[in-house]
Parts: sequence; C-alpha cells; structure tokens
Amino acid sequence: MTIGTEHEYSINDNRFNALPISDQIIKTICGRFASEILFGDTKLSKELQKTVIEIIPRTPSDNLVSLEGHLFNGVRKFYHIFRDKYRLLGLGMHPTLTLGQTAVWDHDEKEFYEEYDRIFNIHQHGWLNIQALQINLSYSKDKELLTHYNRIRSLLPFLIAVTASSPMVEGDLTGIADNRLAFYRENQKEIPLICNRIIPEKIRTIEEYRAIQDDVFSELRLRGAAILCEEWVNSSGLIIRFSRNCLEIKALDEQECIHSDMAVCAFVRSLLRCPTLPVPQDQQSLLEVTDRAMHGGTAEVKPELVDLFNLAWKHANAEERLYLPVIANRIERGSLAELIRDRYERDGNIIPILHDMAMCLQRNTSYGNGAKKNLTLIR
Repeated sequence: MTIGTEHEYSINDNRFNALPISDQIIKTICGRFASEILFGDTKLSKELQKTVIEIIPRTPSDNLVSLEGHLFNGVRKFYHIFRDKYRLLGLGMHPTLTLGQTAVWDHDEKEFYEEYDRIFNIHQHGWLNIQALQINLSYSKDKELLTHYNRIRSLLPFLIAVTASSPMVEGDLTGIADNRLAFYRENQKEIPLICNRIIPEKIRTIEEYRAIQDDVFSELRLRGAAILCEEWVNSSGLIIRFSRNCLEIKALDEQECIHSDMAVCAFVRSLLRCPTLPVPQDQQSLLEVTDRAMHGGTAEVKPELVDLFNLAWKHANAEERLYLPVIANRIERGSLAELIRDRYERDGNIIPILHDMAMCLQRNTSYGNGAKKNLTLIR
C-alpha cells in the first residue's frame, strides 16, 4: 500500500506572527505566482489562505523512511533559501492568528474560492485558520477500497484523539483539544452533507458513495456553483479520490514534524492489516466518540487507544515499528493539544512553546522526545 501525504504549515516571522505571503514565497522561488511548483524532492503548493504553504512528496511511496526523507528535504530546502527570515509552524491551527492577519489566495484558481465564499463565507476560522495532515492510501480493487474505507471510517475518532493539536484560538485556550475540527465541521453548514459531521456513513458499494456525491453536486448546482462539482469538494473526514485511486484521510490535525506525521501513517497502515478492530461501527457511537476525542484528546479514549496500539504493534512491519513509539508517547503522555495546554497553563507564555514546535519541524524531532523506545503500552 503506497502512501502520499500533504503537510500544511503556517508562515511566520520570528515572533510567530502569521504572514500572508505564500504567493510571494512561491514567486521568489520560481519567478511567478503559481499554485504548485517542484521543489527538490517535493512540491510546494498554495492553500486557500496565504498564511499557509503546503509541502507534498513528488510521488507516493510504500516506504515511510524514504517518504520522510524526501519531505524533510523539502523543509530543509525552505530554510536553506529563506534561512532565519521566516519560521514554519505545524499544528492544526495557528494558535494566535486573528482573521485580519490572513488573506485569501487571489491568483490562478481563485474562482473556486470566490464560489466557496459566495455560498459559505470563508472569512472564518474553519476556512482561514486550519492546517491538516492529509494521508492518501492507495487501493487496487473495489473490494479493498470498500474494506479500507469502512475500517478507516471507524478509526477516525481515535486518530483524531491522537493527532489533536489545536487547543488555542486567537491566543486563548478554549477547553477543546481539536478546535480545527470544531470549526471545520461547521464551515459548510449550508450544505451539511458535504462534511457530514466528519464521520462518513458506512458504505456497502461504491455506488452508494457516488450517490451521496451526486446529492452534494445537485445541491451545489441549485446554488449556481457547478464549478465546485469535483470529487475533492467532499469534506468529510475520509473521502475517495477516484482520480488518484486512493482514500484520503482529511480529519487529522497537522503534527509538529514530519517524523510524527509518518508515525500516524504507520499507525493507520498497521491497523488496516488487523482482521477486526475493537471499535464501534454504528454512526451514532462513532459521532459520540468523535466529540469526546475532539474535546479531550487521548485522555478521553485512552483504554481504546491502548488496545489499538497493541494491535498495531502486532501487525506492524519492521519499518512501521520504528515510528510507533511516537504514537505510544502520544497515548501515554497526551496529544500535542494536551501537552500544549498543560505547558501554557503552567507557564502562561505561548511564544516559547511555538519556538519549540518550530524547532521540532526544523530538526525533524518529535516534541517531548516522543520517538524514544517507550513501549510500556505493549502487553
């Protein structure tokens, strides 16, 4: 199973003020305003908001170590070009950004954003202040597609808990571990089916999925937005990208470094090998667990996560076991959101925390030494 990932980082000055300059950065590199450019082993891509830039691999890979190396080379290349002028920062949201500090991409492809704005009003945190780790998992046959879709769907609440990294909005703790999803699941409320409260319904056939997609397209056409009738308009936590032959997980907060992102990939891929998973399957139960995970992070679902981790370790290959200690650390000590919250409540200053998070990305080290061989979860 090959994996392709997408990593969204805010662009900041040295005091972690977000800078709406993704277009200027791309132009500095290639001489023009472009939506996506080749960038060494990776590609650099724009996002809706100019305060964020995306790093993606040139091609998917079935080797996580190789994928990590290519992506980290992209981070290093960015710093080689811009040195200490800008700081990149992961996390699911920029913790202190106010909406007046950002701007919408206004070059090629801006017509899509103009339609989104007309229908949904994109000038809100659910659009202009979100940063996701997106994982694209290949499939070969329809049967494999359906099996993996339904398994990942049931894993989403627990993956949300592990990856929660957005506890702060406009400089204030909110009491929610994953504010990105709290905003995101409401950002297209005018057509609720697009996001479907993050957790998609279980499907028995591909035709069922396409029928839901067609219903969304019909709603968009009624509003004169046929331009948005593409497979990527689906905004639930898991979608099918038929054009890429992959499943795309969209529910995850960006982590602090590439190594931690690869750990999430290892966790997902190893769990997909399990014959059965000890998690709910019905929609209502999954929605209830999702709410708990969004609010409390790993602390809310720790027993379930311990069971999942042990299954993942049992079914992981040697490469995946290199990364799973990061997940063990998240389960034992808390998600990034919980760690950030605890440290901020203790010290009362967000800037040193953001400095440490930025250095994790720049050095590719997990926060709190999460990559050490701390495997007390394994029974």
